[in-house]
Amino acid sequence: MAVKPHGSLLKKHSQTDLVSRLKSRKILGVGGEDDEGEVHRSKISQMLGNEFKFALHEPFGLRYWQFISAVIFSVAGILALVFPRMLHSWLFQGDYKLSCIASLRLHSGALLSIALILWNAFYTSEKAIIRWTLLSETCYFVVEFLVTLVSAMDQGLFSQDVGFLLLSCAIFGVLSLFYYLQVGRKPKKI
Repeated sequence: MAVKPHGSLLKKHSQTDLVSRLKSRKILGVGGEDDEGEVHRSKISQMLGNEFKFALHEPFGLRYWQFISAVIFSVAGILALVFPRMLHSWLFQGDYKLSCIASLRLHSGALLSIALILWNAFYTSEKAIIRWTLLSETCYFVVEFLVTLVSAMDQGLFSQDVGFLLLSCAIFGVLSLFYYLQVGRKPKKI
């Protein structure tokens, strides 16, 4: 029986095998940390957008707030679209004008568009999308607060209804800003 000599290419060297394994792990990104200190499973999961760490560090009440916000924007948009005269008389306590009705209906289109974005953000787990929707919601409430305040000062009416609207815009804006900051916060390392 003849013994075949093994060539040098057929032998596995433990050093080269270890180096190739490390190179493979580096290419795939397994076990590496990103700039924020989060350890991702692989670059493939990074590219697909699976954020495993965020699912564990979701602020308490975020999903409830997203649901409440989406419902509020939807209801306000539908009310402004279907019953603009009632909404105008409730807000400004006076006779309505045709131009006010048209602007309220345009406002309802903006509210329904924001509501659609909020409903879609409610079903996502991506941190960036949730933060952008919370920021847009905060900006909306700040603008709504300022416009209502300036309109009330301009017309000289400060009623309980206007005060309630200003207070609700301020509370909703602060809550949206709070969740925006909480979602963007880096998780504590244990």
